[in-house]
Amino acid sequence: MGIELSILSGIWGVIIGSFLNVVIYRVPQEKSIIHPGSHCTACGHNLRPWELVPVLSFLILRGRCARCQEKISWRYPLIEALNGVLYFYAAWMNHSDSFLQLGVNFYFLSTLLVLAVIDWDTYRLPDVFTLPLLGVGIVAGFLLPQGPSGWESLATAVGVGGVFWLITRLYPEGMGLGDIKLIAGLGTFLGFPEALIAIFIASFTGSIGGLIMLSFKKRSFREQIPFGPYLVLGGWVVFFWGQTILSFYDSLF
Repeated sequence: MGIELSILSGIWGVIIGSFLNVVIYRVPQEKSIIHPGSHCTACGHNLRPWELVPVLSFLILRGRCARCQEKISWRYPLIEALNGVLYFYAAWMNHSDSFLQLGVNFYFLSTLLVLAVIDWDTYRLPDVFTLPLLGVGIVAGFLLPQGPSGWESLATAVGVGGVFWLITRLYPEGMGLGDIKLIAGLGTFLGFPEALIAIFIASFTGSIGGLIMLSFKKRSFREQIPFGPYLVLGGWVVFFWGQTILSFYDSLF
């Protein structure tokens, strides 16, 4: 798609990213994402319209609440900006004229972002996100031309998810059921063998990340390290560059 639509998609992604911040903060606490409105978590100050502009409000306020001057986490504008970048690039790389396809791609990318941050914070991958991801991926496979077919999506989810489910039966400490559901969801959107590439990237980067955290004493050997963020990273990489990776691999043989 053209640069104009890509830019508009990026702006839309930043706006949606602001809503994702609410979802990430409230859903793990089982709070409503609608009521009450956006407010400072320190003093309860209801944010005014000019304080709700994604990214810009954070810069204008210099990262502090307008009333109590409590610091606002840098993570809020980062998530907004990252979601905008994902939407921009998804629109830029989209080869379909279907806006429904583009919307499904946006849903996939944003859901992964939400899951990555929630898992990093809570070591949980809530079913309210992983199960719809699985369902939408299968339905999209049957209805939309881009990406794996419906049967391929279903087979990849059952096959790859089933294998790792069996692994958890033998080694429960290695991976949680939430990770298995996320893997199955990735399988529906990526297909085979792309889903395996995403898992390989997740395992590799997860190992590197774990070693870095151990070296800086951010984690101990006995502490759990969330695998979801690395699965999300692998999913994003394969979503955007999976065919390039496969072509490069084929060129080696």
